[in-house]
Amino acid sequence: MIPSLSDGRRLVLASTSPYRRQLLERLALPFECARPGVDETPLPGEAPRELVARLALAKASVVAQRMPHALVIGSDQIAVLDDAVIGKPGTHAAAREQLQRASGRSVEFLTSLCLFDADSGNTQLEVVSLRVHFRALLPQQIERYLQREQPYDCAGSFKSEGLGIALFERLEGDDPNALIGLPLIALTTMLEAEGVSVL
Repeated sequence: MIPSLSDGRRLVLASTSPYRRQLLERLALPFECARPGVDETPLPGEAPRELVARLALAKASVVAQRMPHALVIGSDQIAVLDDAVIGKPGTHAAAREQLQRASGRSVEFLTSLCLFDADSGNTQLEVVSLRVHFRALLPQQIERYLQREQPYDCAGSFKSEGLGIALFERLEGDDPNALIGLPLIALTTMLEAEGVSVL
């Protein structure tokens, strides 16, 4: 049986990310996940904030076309250091290089959120910024961390919900969930604007 909200609409997370799924589960609403299949290649000259906003909207709208009577959540995230985008490292060597570059510095994480009503076309879109200030990390600390947590599928090469929190001096921003991949504070506000009460 397809899960639905109290008003009969479906809530769909346009993502197959286990991190986003776990975050959305915290709101205790029935939802399902769908793969958006969106090309995430940046456009020529596209600024990081524009990129993440465009991708969140694209993911939500593509899934909404396949799922009538749904509220679709799209999200995307990138990290920015020295005006350059830092992606998912994929390998141990790339993760080591990312953390070495971030050591003793601050990295901005931009997490976009889109809530798209498939029936009305109503769209809410926001980009949440969170700045991570890294500790000055010794090479052996980076190596031990990577061997223990292996965050190779995470932008910035850490899992802040796990041991990665020990890499930081402090965080600046409104919602630490955004760092994991889904800004739940903004999402709660968007859902309430669509008549979906979380509490």
